[in-house]
Amino acid sequence: MRIGIIGTGTVGRTLAAKLVSLGHEVTLGSRSGENAAATEWARQAGPYGHAGTFADAAGFGELLVNATAGTVSLRALRLAGADRLAGKILIDVSNPVVFAPDGGVTLDPVNTDSIGERIQREFPDTAVVKALNTLSAPLMVDPGRVPGAHNLFIAGEDPEAKARVRAVLEQFGWSGEVIIDLGGIIAARSTEMLMPFWLNMMRHVGHTDFNYSFKIAE
Repeated sequence: MRIGIIGTGTVGRTLAAKLVSLGHEVTLGSRSGENAAATEWARQAGPYGHAGTFADAAGFGELLVNATAGTVSLRALRLAGADRLAGKILIDVSNPVVFAPDGGVTLDPVNTDSIGERIQREFPDTAVVKALNTLSAPLMVDPGRVPGAHNLFIAGEDPEAKARVRAVLEQFGWSGEVIIDLGGIIAARSTEMLMPFWLNMMRHVGHTDFNYSFKIAE
């Protein structure tokens, strides 16, 4: 499959590397198309890895990933172009985290809206699926870093799009039983609101190899 990733940070590059290792062809998109991290990643990735602009990545991919920071996601997707996003599935991995100078963390938006919903409203012809925003980048593509069964969450309006995203997650090593479908894209509010708690846990345990695990009484 051809996959376009919008965003060249740690999350974008980690997902891109895993997807290429699975045999997918990936274009990693940045604002300028001359991003040093993206071009170096593409050089190392070989013939299945490419660097380009946000628009290049959106036009290339059959499946798209928004791996930008939530505070800039809409701007990046506008540069990618609504026409290039239309008719495609977009996995939204972003979180609306705002860091204060004193190290404090807030979310914008929060409670009554989410980045996932804002993307879906602005790009109604794109099937947005919120996923992978509740854990670290290495764990996204290697669930065995944490022992035992632990959970992922997805949310979105299109059942077929969610099924296709599930298939990709299963390629990453996540079994179908641990992927929890929270319903429509409004559920992105709840998964985005986990981020401040996640950051507190990271400080508590001193690393990022942890995740949520739910035991449900029968």
